[in-house]
Amino acid sequence: MPKPGVLMVMNKTKMVAIGTGLLAMGFIGGSLAHAQIDKLFKGAAVIAIVDKNGREIDKFVNQVTGNKNDDPAYITKTVPILTVGKGAFAGAAQVQGPVQLVEKVKAVAQLEGQTRIGVTIRVRGLVPIDNRSVDDPGKLSRVLGVGITGTVEIKL
Repeated sequence: MPKPGVLMVMNKTKMVAIGTGLLAMGFIGGSLAHAQIDKLFKGAAVIAIVDKNGREIDKFVNQVTGNKNDDPAYITKTVPILTVGKGAFAGAAQVQGPVQLVEKVKAVAQLEGQTRIGVTIRVRGLVPIDNRSVDDPGKLSRVLGVGITGTVEIKL
């Protein structure tokens, strides 16, 4: 049978180790939760900025790209970019096409993939969609006949 003093030291050591572990998990878990919450707030903020100031952003993109929008049958519009599968916000994009199609576009889905064909090839596709649901890449509601003419980064 161990001496009472030795048992007590082991118990205190275990308690300190467990307490330290729980404290560390709290900091790490808190940091991860904070990072996720921060991403959500930033994503929501950028979407709100694009929703509120989309016309002004669109005019600026047209100015930068030299797009004059001379044909009234075609328009441009700036919408948020959402990363497929993550639902994360990835910026904004300007879309262009026939008026009735561009008006349907609510966001641009960003799809990414990587393969090896002798060398590593990485693809980032941008697809105009008619909603903001990007959980399942197989169920994207594409708006065909609309193209991407620019991408926008918004610094918060």
